[in-house]
Amino acid sequence: MDRSLNVLVVDVGGTHVKILARGQKQSREFPSGPKLTAKQMVAGVKKLAKDWKYNAVSIGYPGLVVGNRAVVDPYNLGRGWVGFDFGTAFKRPVKVLNDAAMQALGSYRGGGKMLFLGLGTGLGSAMVLDGIVEPMELGHLPYRRRTFEDYVGAAGRKRLGQQKWEQAVRDVIARLIAALEPEDVVLGGGNVKNLKKLPPCCRAGDNANAFVGGFRVWEKPMRHNRSSFRRNRLDSHKQT
Repeated sequence: MDRSLNVLVVDVGGTHVKILARGQKQSREFPSGPKLTAKQMVAGVKKLAKDWKYNAVSIGYPGLVVGNRAVVDPYNLGRGWVGFDFGTAFKRPVKVLNDAAMQALGSYRGGGKMLFLGLGTGLGSAMVLDGIVEPMELGHLPYRRRTFEDYVGAAGRKRLGQQKWEQAVRDVIARLIAALEPEDVVLGGGNVKNLKKLPPCCRAGDNANAFVGGFRVWEKPMRHNRSSFRRNRLDSHKQT
């Protein structure tokens, strides 16, 4: 990373927006919630970071990102995120990536293939291979009569109960490991703490790794979406 580049990392969550600037020791946060718009988020970040110096911004966004912009509004926040120009709003260079991808990049220990799974409201997922992060949407894949995230997400835990939820988590992770053959598996998200025992071959992540990922995203060029594939998929959804 260019040492003259002071990056401000913004981690947008369903309950809080957390920020940390390079060189600062303590993160800051403010409430988000179902009415928070992109414009309000930017205003809140500027106010909270007014005494920090930064000349670039990384944003971890809880949704689909294509071409450095959000293309789907997050279901747990307000509207106005799709196509929002964060660079113009912050008046600085901005890199936007999926929040799971940002935490995955921060969790990466270097070398080989790492699978990141975020056990939260749904199932966030990303793969890192030799420092290149690739957001994934594994949570929407069919599983039994629903999807992976319908079983391992927060709603699944409430519906199934603790014991059956943990069984589902172990089964889903075992299936993904068998299919993707990662050398390292990191479990992040708020529901990791509800696991009585981590599944085999997994280690627990740390939410603070989102900030590490936000700094790392500026270190070298990354491929953080499959633009053509995702655009085609979005176009097909619009036509149905």
